Amino acid sequence: MGEKARLIFRKLTIEDAAAAEELDLKCFGELDACGRNYFLHAARDERREFWVAELDGKIIACAGAEMNSDTAEIETLSVDPEYRRRGFGKMILIKLLGAIRKRGATFVILEVRPSNFPAIELYKGFGFQIVECEKDYYFDEDAWIMARDFS
Repeated sequence: MGEKARLIFRKLTIEDAAAAEELDLKCFGELDACGRNYFLHAARDERREFWVAELDGKIIACAGAEMNSDTAEIETLSVDPEYRRRGFGKMILIKLLGAIRKRGATFVILEVRPSNFPAIELYKGFGFQIVECEKDYYFDEDAWIMARDFS
């Protein structure tokens, strides 16, 4: 009989920085990806809440937010293209939102490319709404600002 795949969710560690950088590059390309130093800083920064999904020892998803008082800003959410459309984005977003709510967040905000339809639909499914358009946010595209109020 085959062995069952082992999926775990855990906090990002400094040892994960290289794998998180590689995942971000796969998902977002060089212009939008976060670098290794970003993930090293995120793993050490008490104001940040970062999670990874690990399947059989391989990081397949990462999501993180920065906390500012009762507001959290989701800074990244990536799922390895090989593992998309299997619910991993939804699962890691559940973990991240639960963690930031435990830390007292009552309001969550994020930026997303208007062309990133799967991400927009994911966020809408969690009650996020488009509240603003930020012109020229990305190198080649505007950004939609999405928000959700927990209170």
